[in-house]
Amino acid sequence: MITRESSSDIEQSASDWHHLPPPEVVTRLETHPDQGLHPLAVEQRQQKYGANQLTQKAGKNPLILLLEQFNQPLIYILLVSAGITALLQDWVETWVILAVVVINALIGFAQEYKAIKAMQALAQTAQSDATVIRGGQKQQIPATELVPGDLVTLQSGNKVPADLRLLQSRNLQIDESALTGESVPVEKNTIAQLDLETALADRLNLAYASTLVTYGTATGVVIATGDRTEIGHINELISSADVLTTPLTRKINHFSQTLMYVVLGASAIAFVAGALRGYSLDDNFLGVVALAVAAIPEGLPAAVTITLAIGVNRMAKRNAIIRKLPTVETLGSTTVICSDKTGTLTQNAMTVQEIYAGDQVIRVSGVGYAPEGELSTSGENQALIECLKAGLLCNDSRIVEEDQGWTIVGDPTEAALITVAHKAGLDRHTLAQELPRHDSIPFESQYQYMATLHPVADQALIYIKGSVESLLPRCTGELSASGDTIALEVDRLHQCVEQMTTQGLRVLAFAKLDLPTVPPSLTHESLDHGLTFLGLQGMIDPPREEAVQAVQACRNAGIKVKMITGDHIGTAAAIGEQIGLAKSPPQDRTGAAMTGTEISKRSDQELPAIAEHTAVFARVTPEQKLRLVRALQSRGHVVAMTGDGVNDAPALRQADIGIAMGITGTEVAKEAASMILTDDNFATIEAAVEEGRGVYDNIIKFIVWALPTNLSEGLVIFVATLLGITLPILPLQILWINTTTAVLLGTGLAVEPKEPEIMTRSPRPPRSPLLRPSMVRFIALAGILLCIFAFVVYEVAIRNQASIESARTAAVNAIVFGQIFLLFNCRSLSYSMFQLGIFSNPILLLGVGVMIALQMLFTYAPWMNQVFGTAPVQPSEWGVILATSLGVYLLIELLKWNRRRSRA
Repeated sequence: MITRESSSDIEQSASDWHHLPPPEVVTRLETHPDQGLHPLAVEQRQQKYGANQLTQKAGKNPLILLLEQFNQPLIYILLVSAGITALLQDWVETWVILAVVVINALIGFAQEYKAIKAMQALAQTAQSDATVIRGGQKQQIPATELVPGDLVTLQSGNKVPADLRLLQSRNLQIDESALTGESVPVEKNTIAQLDLETALADRLNLAYASTLVTYGTATGVVIATGDRTEIGHINELISSADVLTTPLTRKINHFSQTLMYVVLGASAIAFVAGALRGYSLDDNFLGVVALAVAAIPEGLPAAVTITLAIGVNRMAKRNAIIRKLPTVETLGSTTVICSDKTGTLTQNAMTVQEIYAGDQVIRVSGVGYAPEGELSTSGENQALIECLKAGLLCNDSRIVEEDQGWTIVGDPTEAALITVAHKAGLDRHTLAQELPRHDSIPFESQYQYMATLHPVADQALIYIKGSVESLLPRCTGELSASGDTIALEVDRLHQCVEQMTTQGLRVLAFAKLDLPTVPPSLTHESLDHGLTFLGLQGMIDPPREEAVQAVQACRNAGIKVKMITGDHIGTAAAIGEQIGLAKSPPQDRTGAAMTGTEISKRSDQELPAIAEHTAVFARVTPEQKLRLVRALQSRGHVVAMTGDGVNDAPALRQADIGIAMGITGTEVAKEAASMILTDDNFATIEAAVEEGRGVYDNIIKFIVWALPTNLSEGLVIFVATLLGITLPILPLQILWINTTTAVLLGTGLAVEPKEPEIMTRSPRPPRSPLLRPSMVRFIALAGILLCIFAFVVYEVAIRNQASIESARTAAVNAIVFGQIFLLFNCRSLSYSMFQLGIFSNPILLLGVGVMIALQMLFTYAPWMNQVFGTAPVQPSEWGVILATSLGVYLLIELLKWNRRRSRA
């Protein structure tokens, strides 16, 4: 027994524990296989290795998060403008500018004030109690007190408290789905040695922290605790994953920087021109402020937020919950979707699809655990009936009908056997009364079968189910369709098995043994030979019908779909073929499926090309998932990644859009993701992409609509300064235009219905500019027209002997009403409003009505005249205002018509 620490350091993070025989593991950890650690050794190791818990990363301070909202180029200009107006003691303009800045900052803060909680949630998954043997005494302790070398016992229902090397086990099954993605519980054992390169999910002699024991018992020695466990490695990967900005955010930031340089350059020119013309310093600064305020689209952040929020609401109605607002827009930019298999592309319900019995291949219809479907058999087939009886009676699970549908209690594989028997008309309750169970041999990994004993009068009937490899050598005959026992044709059976496995089916064999008397108990020796082969049942977790359609819709939209799963490669490849991942268009030559072991052998330079052209990845570790996402991003892709387990969290965090499953997803996955599917359905992702594209379209429409106003206002101020004439519009009036129209008119574009061909377009190239050249020409034309017409209206009013205040008010109205008519142009950048339907967007029409009413108050209400320096406009000037606004609409529609004709 060890009472003190050896001078050698115990290596917790060794990657070869599965490769070492148990005696060497015990020796390396300096522990005892029966007595465990001495208390003194425990104390020393606790001081050395610390608590068995994960390190949590501190979140960002909310105050810092708020201050970061002001760290934007255009905000700097507005703050400087506010400072200048304050120096000039123009307090109304100062407070209005500051209010715009603060409101935008608060909106941004509200978007981001959900600190990432993935590490905290991950740490909670590791918190539990553990049963240990120390100094020969069994005791219950908090799992946080475990140290390397501790002897831990496991039983059904326990959460594995640390990474363990198994020393003893009996019928042990562990649900590792959250860690590895394996769709069914894994049968563990104490295999002395495994190959050094054995994949994580295939290391059957190890048990991992945070996984769940579903069946059996075991004893294991702790080989890693805390951050050195596999779950700790995932915690480290989560913290190392990059939090990326969205494509639109990056483009708007670039656009803002460009606009900042343009505004600063134009302001400098205007200031110099004013100085050369002898303007006073106050007037010169006022002109510069007016130009800065005019050129900056103050309403853009608010409008983007409103559009995104509306998209969030629409997606919620389609079973997609958005946790991070910018995710809405990013979905519209998606070029690759990396999807988990189980439950997302598949039903998450094992289903028997094919049976071989009595020299017949029987197809089974229906999916899931609901006993709805048919067997494609004709005539009597006694072998089939016996095969189904064996699956129904040699079974410890059950299916239950609840309000939300059929659910299982027990093993998914056994549940599938119950369901197919019910489809054939067998009743379990009736059969159990006819053939009550007298004894059974539970499934053990070393034997690979389960058997049940049923008395029949003075005789006995034994049903056995298990792997083909374990049952066929024990069989001496085969039951025919007529019920006779005939010679066993092993080669033909192996061909049937191979045919089923190539379809991705998991194959179980069934046999029976008739005994002349009822034995007191079942033994393995009594089953060594003389069995009669009954048949084979092939099952799979079948693909969702709607997922097949959704994958095709994504491909039509130019979006690549990849399956990344922890399941076996045969199953993954079969499902991939069924849902259409192997059916690539000529421009997307998709390679064969690839395993995680093969990925590990490829360098970071080779992996991007492989990730681009391979559709199915199986037996993938958390680190490899992260590598695949980064590899795709390195090729310029916008990657959406789905997942439900702890193993998916690093990749979910790294992806441009992390999508967690709402039903089966762990809290870790949900916290790391930016979107949650309430129905765990891939089809919902396709619907969310469609909504995301609509949101992006509407944001671009808003920008294309709003920028001409800023351009026209900036040109009005710039030209007036250069020509040395009175400003036709004041800075405060410009703020009125920009803020009111952005909210009232821009909101109408935020709710504009999606255009019909939205899911037949190719994804936007991630590196493409925010505005295409055609859009820039559109903005320039509309901005110049609005500028010219504002000057025209202003000059007409002056020549009609109107006051400067009235002329400025007319110029403001010329821009506002020009914006209203331009709004109808921008409902679509391709179609006219008549093609879309004049009344198809009632919110837009309501906003136009409210804006006109406010503009009347702005023009005629005395208190508004006093605040904004406005004055009533004469009726004759309204004719000029409406004529110029209509002119803007007609010229832009002519440009759109010409573009449509050119494309045709």
